[in-house]
Amino acid sequence: MKNNPFWLGIILLAFPLLALLLHAFNWLYAWGQDTAVLLMLSTAPALLLLIYETLRSLLNRQFGVDLLAILSMAGALWMGESATAAVIAAMTATGRLLDSYAKGRAEREMTALLSKAPRFANSLVGDDIRVIPVESIRPGDLLLVKLGETIPVDGPLISERAVLDESSLTGESLPMTKEAGALLLSGAVNAGDALQMRAARVATDSTFQGIIRVVEQASQSRAPAARMADRYAVWFIPFSLVLAGLAWQWSHDPVRALAVLVVATPCPLLLAVPVALVSGISRAAQRGVLIKGSAALEQLARADHLFFDKTGTLTGGSAKLMSIQSFDPRFTQQDLLKLAASLDQFSCHVIASAILQAAHEQGLGPLAMPESVKEVAGSGLSGVVNGQQVCLGTLDFVLNHSHAGSWLDSARQGLFIENATVVAIAVDTQLIGWLLLSDQLRLETPRALRMLRKTGVREIVMLTGDKQDVAENIGTGLGVDRVEAEQTPAMKLAHITEATAYHTTMMVGDGVNDAPALAAASVGVAMGARGAAAAAESADVVLLTDRLDRLAEAKRIAVRAMRVASESVWLGMGLCGVAMIMAALGLLPPFEGALLQELIDLLAILSALRVLTSQLTRPSTKTMSAEQVTALREEHRHLLPLLQRLTEVAAQFPQANQAEQRTILQTLHGQLTQDLLSHERQDEQGLYPTVTTMLQGDDPLAALSRSHQEIYREVRKLGQLCELLQNTHEAGHSIQEVQRVLYGLEAILRLHFAQEEELFGSLQA
Repeated sequence: MKNNPFWLGIILLAFPLLALLLHAFNWLYAWGQDTAVLLMLSTAPALLLLIYETLRSLLNRQFGVDLLAILSMAGALWMGESATAAVIAAMTATGRLLDSYAKGRAEREMTALLSKAPRFANSLVGDDIRVIPVESIRPGDLLLVKLGETIPVDGPLISERAVLDESSLTGESLPMTKEAGALLLSGAVNAGDALQMRAARVATDSTFQGIIRVVEQASQSRAPAARMADRYAVWFIPFSLVLAGLAWQWSHDPVRALAVLVVATPCPLLLAVPVALVSGISRAAQRGVLIKGSAALEQLARADHLFFDKTGTLTGGSAKLMSIQSFDPRFTQQDLLKLAASLDQFSCHVIASAILQAAHEQGLGPLAMPESVKEVAGSGLSGVVNGQQVCLGTLDFVLNHSHAGSWLDSARQGLFIENATVVAIAVDTQLIGWLLLSDQLRLETPRALRMLRKTGVREIVMLTGDKQDVAENIGTGLGVDRVEAEQTPAMKLAHITEATAYHTTMMVGDGVNDAPALAAASVGVAMGARGAAAAAESADVVLLTDRLDRLAEAKRIAVRAMRVASESVWLGMGLCGVAMIMAALGLLPPFEGALLQELIDLLAILSALRVLTSQLTRPSTKTMSAEQVTALREEHRHLLPLLQRLTEVAAQFPQANQAEQRTILQTLHGQLTQDLLSHERQDEQGLYPTVTTMLQGDDPLAALSRSHQEIYREVRKLGQLCELLQNTHEAGHSIQEVQRVLYGLEAILRLHFAQEEELFGSLQA
């Protein structure tokens, strides 16, 4: 009863249903016609198809639940109970029809985005707009995307701002605002004014086409839809046959045995299990999570050991520019950033996107268009910018194409304590400096890990190729159970293989090097929005949106679907058990038993459909709007230069003379008082009382309010140190204390901002 077209179910249902209607009219109006042959003929198609499918399953060494339906129909025809046989045929056809409908609905949920694939794009050539096929787009092309059009390829945003509908990619119904330099993903729909973007990939390599390939592969996957049902059938079928045999032996009436088989036909298994599981797959697809079949859903629900790659999963894979170091007096820090951003217009690497965004944020103006760009994946790229040969990428890659002065060895030593990604830059074969970037922890990562623990994950292990100290720094902060650093793909695979022998494992990754581990885990999960195609193809679950908390949602859905399927099966089988006993005692004839079985089927189906309607979390009475959350993050973004100023002053303070120290510290304290403390005071007096009504407890924001008090105390202390420096000529001890306060205040503020954004993001409507 698996994988048959919807129309076949309609035909198989129509035959017995029409025959039963004629039989009913014949009985009601006493026509005197013999409808037995008609009923037998209407039963034949369903019976023959079931026999064929059962024999095929047995040849494949699969034990199915259709056996009882075959025995009951054949027995009814043999004993002259043709009406009963027709009811059973209608019952099995109804199951086939509902199963096909449920699968069709899930497939529509997962493949709705296929119809949105763009076929043409607007190319800007000078002042002309040319409509070209998306297959003709080449990296570097300037594109215009009008209101309502789909982003055709991946690439950076040239316009200052864009409003995008990313529901096809992320499942989020609210539009998202992107700033200049942000990487636009193909498949999003322009929901605002016309925007300009630079193509960074050809269409076949873009995000949207990658997702389409994954969806098509999933639609071709033929995982067994009723494995759970077959496990129940292993003991239910022998039990039913034994009870039918005992009823026949005790009563010496074969009709009683037939009645037992009729009500024992396990349609709650045939219907409830696939409906519940496919409904779970459908619901996950609505949230931007593609689950490749019910077998993957079952494994996801049972997973109790979780393995994560770090980059691109626990962290966003989207680095932020920390600092710029120029070692050539001819080039300022802004010169280096502008050269790097100009060349990175032709790259879709996450580092390139971060550099472009930093250049736009610092207002570096129009970027030069590079020529003769060549990229070595994972290493760097080179090209001509404003007549200069520029090489950009990893330090080793750039040094292979350039040389450096005597300063390199001492400067290189300082990189070991930075815990940052180094993007070196050379001009005309001379290394002139580098940019330091740091991968940022995903905002939703801590909450996602907490949610996953609530769904049954008992151990969380981070696997990464990074150095031990970098990995420990992130892993300890997140509270993972184990950190395995400096791992090669083979070592990751060994960890997964060992754990899978004893536990149900789940591996989350996004790169080509993660593909073997994803395939070896009980359930592999790929970050599909930006991840490698190899990872998505090896995985059982693909997160079509770049949000880790969607995995926690998908696991909750899987656990809920399995629980509902089990409850529905036990409900149906419990009622079947009562009906079987009544039939064995002679209290329920075969025909009436078949009608009762239809009612039991309906109850089991309605129970299974709870997957689509049940609340996975207790809804909050109030939520924050997307505009409120965005406004909060925008306020924090405006304060980030002030946070950077704290560390700059702390580093420069000892080298300055006393007069400069007093001026610098006084100016900084004034900025903190005017900008920072006023922001925190507005939060405490306006925002926090509103948010408190959305949360449980008498004072749910006590910890954040305590952070405010600590911020006030540190700023006040800085003011006291400023006064002390104004009134004393001995500044040795005060300098150390100023540095301690500045570094401490910066750390508190970064943690406080992250806590606020995580909390308020979780309350977003």
